[in-house]
Amino acid sequence: MNLKIGDSVSVLDEAINGVVSKISGETITIETEDGFDMEFLTFEVIKTKALSNQLFADMDVDSVINEKETTHKRKSVKVKPKDRALPAMEVDLHIHQITTSNKHMSNYDMLNLQLDTARHKLEFAIQKRIQKVVFIHGVGEGVLKSELDYLFGRYDNIKFYAADYQKYGLGATEVYIYQNVKD
Repeated sequence: MNLKIGDSVSVLDEAINGVVSKISGETITIETEDGFDMEFLTFEVIKTKALSNQLFADMDVDSVINEKETTHKRKSVKVKPKDRALPAMEVDLHIHQITTSNKHMSNYDMLNLQLDTARHKLEFAIQKRIQKVVFIHGVGEGVLKSELDYLFGRYDNIKFYAADYQKYGLGATEVYIYQNVKD
């Protein structure tokens, strides 16, 4: 499949749609409809487009038949143990990453915006079955971190702890979401 940056794609076996933002060999990065960058292998996605009057007008039938008849040996992708531990999703809660202008916002308003963003992204991760999320909150005076600890403590299906110090320093919290908890 010939994918290009800007192509609309859907992930097979998952309810994720987005636009190709980066291609690196067999790995593509898509920006989801919710604004997250996620990586997939090319055979895990399918190109989508708006329906036209003739659904298969631009497809070469012979090439499709040849592709179906040839057997493809799947390459096993080796994931290094170091990469296996990397989070699937990062959420930067620094105020300049969330809003374009915070000039007329009080500290209270900024904190509430950051917490609402964290809650929204956590709910998204739970819904999309993303197992690990890193919330980058920075060091500062620790107000946002303590509020995040309170927020995360209200969920039964997650555990949270300081994120990888070498990568984030003291300014991030990693959340692990248990997937087989019934709601």
